[in-house]
Parts: sequence; C-alpha cells; structure tokens
Amino acid sequence: MTSGRLRPVSAAALTIWAVIGLVGGWLLHPLLESWHGTAPVVTWFQPLALLLVAAIVCGTAWATWRSVQIHHERLEPHRAVNRLVLGRACALVGALIAGAYAGYAVSWLGIAGDPLAGQRVLRSLVAAVLGGLICLGGVLLERACRVHDDDPEP
Repeated sequence: MTSGRLRPVSAAALTIWAVIGLVGGWLLHPLLESWHGTAPVVTWFQPLALLLVAAIVCGTAWATWRSVQIHHERLEPHRAVNRLVLGRACALVGALIAGAYAGYAVSWLGIAGDPLAGQRVLRSLVAAVLGGLICLGGVLLERACRVHDDDPEP
C-alpha cells in the first residue's frame, strides 16, 4: 500500500500461489499412496463445483464492472470492500486450486498400470482450467471495483 491506495493483486503473488498448489498437488499422489495405499479419485463433482464458483465470480465481476464503469453507479463502501475482498480471495485461491489440480494431473502422467490414471488426468486438468477461470474472475472482480481518479469524494 502506497499513498493510501490499495494495489491490485500482483502476478507474482498469483504465480507463487499457483506454484505452491502445483507442488502440493504433485506430492499428494505419492504421499497418499504410501500412507493409505490409494490416491484420491477425481470425480466430475469437483469440476462441476468449480464451474459453479467460476460462474458466480465471473457473473459478479461482470455485473460490478457494468454498474461502475458503464452506468457510473456508486457502490456503497461496504459492498465495494466486500467485492474487492471476494475478488482478491478468489484470485489467490483460484491460482492455488489450478496449480494443485495441475500438479495432481502431472503426477499421474506416464503411469500405465492404473486403469483410472487417464480419468484422473483428464478430470484434474478440467478442474485446473476451472480453477484458472476462478482466478481470472477474481482478478476481474477486483479490478471492476476501481473508480476513476477524478472522483471528487475520497
């Protein structure tokens, strides 16, 4: 924070969270197989849940951007802060989720002995893309809360 202004979430922060997720997702498969003898199965429920969250976040970002930028409506301060915090949280968590599912998918590449490996890779990659969409929606929501600098009120 400089000069009383909050900066948008940085690409570096998003990259760090994605890398943390990538390493965690990649380590999850061998660790759980060594401890429990089996790794988690990724069903279609996880990507569908992420799709729902992405739709809500992206829809909120679109509605906020339209209200503030096109119709020049003022958001109530508490609503603007709520949406800003929601956008930042979704951006960071979306990056983490995208990295985690991508890492989990990578951990299954090249494993021919498991009949579910291909399903896990496909579903994990779909979930990773949807995690990235949540991240994108969060960044767009955060930026939709910006107001013009010529605004007379602080």
